[in-house]
Amino acid sequence: MPRILGVDIPGNKQVTISLRYIYGIGPARAKEICRRAQIEETMLANDLNEGHIAAITQMLQDSYTVEGDLRRQIAQNIRRLIAIGSYRGQRHRRGLPVRGQRTKTNARTRKGAKKTVGAIRDRTARKLANA
Repeated sequence: MPRILGVDIPGNKQVTISLRYIYGIGPARAKEICRRAQIEETMLANDLNEGHIAAITQMLQDSYTVEGDLRRQIAQNIRRLIAIGSYRGQRHRRGLPVRGQRTKTNARTRKGAKKTVGAIRDRTARKLANA
C-alpha cells in the first residue's frame, strides 16, 4: 500500500483508481496527474517506485488543493455563508438541502429520519409513543 500525502492508497488497483482515494482527486484529475508524471494509467499502485511516488506527491503539493487543506477550505466557505446570513448559509444551519431541491417529499439524507408531528388521537398509540 503506497502512502501519498498521508493517505494509504490501495496497491492492488490501477494508479488512476487508487489516486481517487485522496480527497479532492476525481477521475479526470487522476488521469491528468498520471499523464504529467509520465506514469501508465494501467500500472498497479504497488508497482510504483519511490521516484513515481515522489513525483506525484510533489505535483499534488504544487498544483492542487487536496485532503486537509481542501476540507478546511470548504468548511471555511460554509462558515462564511452562515456568518453573513445568506440563504445558503441558513439552509446549512438548518440542515436542509442547499441547492434548491424539494423538501415536501424526499430530502431524507439532509433532514434525517422522519419525525411525526401532531397529536396522536388513539390512547393506546399515545402511550406507546410516550414510552
